[in-house]
Amino acid sequence: TIEQLCYSIALKQQKRVRTQTLLKEYKERDKSNVFKDKRFGEYDTKISPEEKMMKRFAMERQQNYGKKSIYNLNEDEELTHYGQSLADIEKLNDIVDSDSDDTEEKGILSAELTAAHFGGGGGLLRRKAPMGQQDEEEEKPKSRKELIEELITKSKQEKRERQMQRENAMELTEKLDSEWKDIQALLAHKTPKSERTGKEETPKPDEYDKMVRELGFEMKAQPSDRMKTEEEFAKEEQERLQKLEADRLRRMHGIDEQEKKKPKHMSADDLADGFILDKDDRCLLTIPMKRVEENQEEDGENGGNEREEESEPGSEDAEEATAEEIDAIDSHSDLESDTGSDEEASENEEEKKKHKRNKKKLQEEVEQNAKIEAARSELPYTFAAPESYEKLKSLLSGRTMEQQLVVLERIQKCNHPSLEVGNKAKLEKLFGFLLEYIGELATVEPPEVKTIDKLVLPLYHLCQMFPDAASNSVKLVFQDAAHDMEEMIEVKGRAAFPVLDMLIYLKITKILFPASDYWHPVVTPALVYMSQLLTKCPIATLQDVVKGLFVCCLFLDYVSLSQRFAPELINFLLGILHIATPKKGVLGYTLVHPFRPLGKNSEQLLVQDKEDMETWQKQNLPLHIMTRLTESSKMEMNHIKLSCIALCFDLIKRCAALYGLLPSFHEIMQPIRGVLTEHLPVSRYPKHLQLENKEKHYYPLVCEKKKPVPLKLYTPKIVKVLEFGRKQGANKEEQERQRLIHKHKREFKGAVREIRKDNQFLARMQLSETMDRDADRKRRVKQLFNSLATQEGEWKAMKRKKFKR
Repeated sequence: TIEQLCYSIALKQQKRVRTQTLLKEYKERDKSNVFKDKRFGEYDTKISPEEKMMKRFAMERQQNYGKKSIYNLNEDEELTHYGQSLADIEKLNDIVDSDSDDTEEKGILSAELTAAHFGGGGGLLRRKAPMGQQDEEEEKPKSRKELIEELITKSKQEKRERQMQRENAMELTEKLDSEWKDIQALLAHKTPKSERTGKEETPKPDEYDKMVRELGFEMKAQPSDRMKTEEEFAKEEQERLQKLEADRLRRMHGIDEQEKKKPKHMSADDLADGFILDKDDRCLLTIPMKRVEENQEEDGENGGNEREEESEPGSEDAEEATAEEIDAIDSHSDLESDTGSDEEASENEEEKKKHKRNKKKLQEEVEQNAKIEAARSELPYTFAAPESYEKLKSLLSGRTMEQQLVVLERIQKCNHPSLEVGNKAKLEKLFGFLLEYIGELATVEPPEVKTIDKLVLPLYHLCQMFPDAASNSVKLVFQDAAHDMEEMIEVKGRAAFPVLDMLIYLKITKILFPASDYWHPVVTPALVYMSQLLTKCPIATLQDVVKGLFVCCLFLDYVSLSQRFAPELINFLLGILHIATPKKGVLGYTLVHPFRPLGKNSEQLLVQDKEDMETWQKQNLPLHIMTRLTESSKMEMNHIKLSCIALCFDLIKRCAALYGLLPSFHEIMQPIRGVLTEHLPVSRYPKHLQLENKEKHYYPLVCEKKKPVPLKLYTPKIVKVLEFGRKQGANKEEQERQRLIHKHKREFKGAVREIRKDNQFLARMQLSETMDRDADRKRRVKQLFNSLATQEGEWKAMKRKKFKR
């Protein structure tokens, strides 16, 4: 039919258009070079090839019209230089006169001089006529001698004229100077400084001038150095600690810094022009005293021997010398007593100096030993990261709290992760070792609480540096504690409250990790573990009461920000109040495990002695009660019980403030209110334990008393119906808007349809390419197998021939 024919023609046209446009873009998608034919009429199908060629030729002639090639010198073009034609310049028509070196026009040659010296022919010896004259008769040629004489006279005349011009200019200048002096007196004259009087007063600067001068002398902003990175700070700190450690070791070995800084002895003949070495190995020119005395004795002996040898050849001289010596001895015999006294005085002075020297040396030795001992007692400035808990314990044990903090700080600085590759793993292990060390300090009797409090800071820094390793270490601690609790319940049927170290871990977890998250990988297991402690650990002793109240305090700290409701906390506080009541009748409330209405420990906190109540003073419970409760008097035990009750009251107040906005607050606190009002003898307790009973009443729902808001009234709009049976708007603008919306939807659907068809076309092209590649690969594989089979057959045939032979 005609419709099918039109549809097939449209499909073919669409395919042809996509083949020419979309397929071409698809094939050239990875190509960066594109050749575009910009010739006139190349893509215009309405113009015939002949017309294209004619118009291209005409355009080429138009472009070349009026343009001349600057490199083609054969064309008839007039070349110029500074506005003058080169052809005229080559004719050399201008007359150039020669002159001496002192003339103003240097380097200029006249035409006659050029013709005389560079003519090269007889024709140039003729005198050229001026440009304006045309003589019909030819002049007689002059000889060379006449031309030279004429040239000399002309040059002398020109020189004389220039000299006259210079003299005239000098006279005019002198005349002008003399006249200027007469005119200068008529102009405004400024008196010189020497003639000025000192009566003139300089004006004082005003406030603005002072401010401007002060601003000129203000300090300008100096450019500051860039901020250093964390790695640079760590490197500088490590270098500083290494330098301090080297200084400490030097002092510990008794090497004085002043001795190192003393200038080395150098000879007077040394010109200091030797090689530059890393270390000066030259020996000092010093000789010990003993060596000097020995040399002097040897010199004396050698001198005596020489004298004896010299006396042998001349005996007369020797006799004269001995006679003179005898006369000298006789003449000085009366001074022997004086010389002896002088020698004794000098010996005494030498002994005193020697004694002072020895005393000074002993004092220096004492000071040196004191410095060595002080250096040995100092903490090392560099520490290697401990690889085991025993090494960390050996570093920290036996030191004060401040020294332990310094050791941990230097370990972190010397083993910063940015300094070496393996430092990160070492510091991650350090967190676990430090956590274990804190647990051990908590189990010591008495527990070192202050040291634990100070060690939390380096633990927090390590946690901030390595949060993953810290969370894994703390989670492992809680997993082990929960596993131990389950094993104890399976074996004994009940669990006991943990030791102080586990409670310290719970407190540290609140400091290290955020407790306000809905779910946290460390805090959530800690909350579950605390809830198990409050529900599965029975109260057997007073220590268990203190531990349970400590866990309740931690529970409130955990949920203070998130305001999460903890029913285990409320039930435990209700049980604490229950074991403080005397006679148990009809309870009016329900107890939850681990508390029982009646039993051995149902009156654990009961206090009936009035004297103990009167002497009790409110104070915090010490932590050493959790580890070991010393045998004390009954009064002290009652005071501890009253302190536990006071702590329970404080926790109840905090719970009321925390959960006061809950809609079920009345039902939550109803059992505790019943115990306080009906069973617990609060009236007999001291004034510090008196509670104000404020009941919270429900208020009935009441509608808000507001004036009713009337409904808005709108004036009716009359719409003129233009066409019936079609969707019409309020006016022409609305109709135009609806028409554009409808057109946009139609165009959008058409565009989506075309995009879908383009995708299908590209998919077909890709499929055909894939099939062609597969067919080609199969053909090549088949050809390869055929060649291999042929080779195999030939090889087997050759093998059979060999066997036959």
